[in-house]
Amino acid sequence: MIYEKNAILFAIFLNKIPERELSQEGIHKHVEYLKLLDQRQQLVLCGPFSDHPSGLVVILAENKEEAELVAQQDPFVSGGYRSYEVRTWLLANQNNNYLA
Repeated sequence: MIYEKNAILFAIFLNKIPERELSQEGIHKHVEYLKLLDQRQQLVLCGPFSDHPSGLVVILAENKEEAELVAQQDPFVSGGYRSYEVRTWLLANQNNNYLA
């Protein structure tokens, strides 16, 4: 995916809730939701961290409110398996001389 120079990206950090173990069904619902975001061309990248019990989903959204809604609708969050934090991410790349 190629991003416009002024694209608004949001990083959604998904943090494990202690004592809440994921089920295969919960994982499947999360993956299906990620596929839906990808079909909508909102998903930029995603995945778990290998050194911390959390993960990251980076999306395109019109504003932070929309990004918050995307996070809240993730089955990991709505199912009570993960808490979340949304951050606005300024992309540094060749187009902006690596200066976000």
